[in-house]
Amino acid sequence: SLHMQGPDPSLAYRPNLAEKDTKEKEDYRNFESGTLIDRVFNTYKLMHTNQTVDFVKLKHSEWTGCTHTQMGMMDAILSMDQLVDESDPDVDFPNSFHAFQTAEGIRQAHPDKDWFQLVGLIHDVGKIMALWDEPQWAVVGDTFPVGCKFQNSVVFRDNTFLDNPDDKNPKYNTKCGIYEPKCGFDNVLMSWGHDEYLYRVMKFNNCSIPEEGLYMIRFHSFYPWHSHGDYMNLCNDKDLHMLPWVQEFNKFDLYTKSTELPDVERLKPYYQSLIDKYCPGILKW
Repeated sequence: SLHMQGPDPSLAYRPNLAEKDTKEKEDYRNFESGTLIDRVFNTYKLMHTNQTVDFVKLKHSEWTGCTHTQMGMMDAILSMDQLVDESDPDVDFPNSFHAFQTAEGIRQAHPDKDWFQLVGLIHDVGKIMALWDEPQWAVVGDTFPVGCKFQNSVVFRDNTFLDNPDDKNPKYNTKCGIYEPKCGFDNVLMSWGHDEYLYRVMKFNNCSIPEEGLYMIRFHSFYPWHSHGDYMNLCNDKDLHMLPWVQEFNKFDLYTKSTELPDVERLKPYYQSLIDKYCPGILKW
């Protein structure tokens, strides 16, 4: 079938995790087979067909003014229980559990960095767009720059961009496309999704999470870069400085997924205290 041509098998795992988990590392991010693969492939096919420069600009105008609703961060996290990510080959349970799993993994390894723990808790909250009728292919999944050539490590690269008009547009399909070399990712349009949206919400509400944490939020789904070394031609010194932080975050994002679900009620007071410290009160979304 079409998707079995898939990406190269190195996409099936992410190295560098010391602890033994409930499944082997090479079983994660398997885009070749598994019970959820058709759902995953279809989500990426839609994403890679529709995420164009024009589309991304439209989404920025729709979402970055944060005019959709107002709510506190904990309510936003818990509302994620209504969502199952259609792009994730590893998880078939609600997102709020993954939020607490990730945060607890980081708290164990980085007890002194409470902002990092909070980033673990909130990093996927931008997926809340899917509860407000944004299609999942514009919310979830791996991200990549638009406005330049789609590089080889983008998942399902070979057979999902065929109907994307930017792929055939000479203005957009060269290695740098509309960008200058080493322009920095601050100046690059990424495919629209939950990373960029939550980053914009944090900035809009003047949340005090350190720059490293905001960067993790903004680029944690950018696997072609942080796990495969593509798009280095667009990096500046800031991006290269931030890369190890994103890679450190990624270990916990990925390998804390298991069906042993955390005791959310017991953990809530601690994490509410971090929310009160860094992104308090009612936020605009």
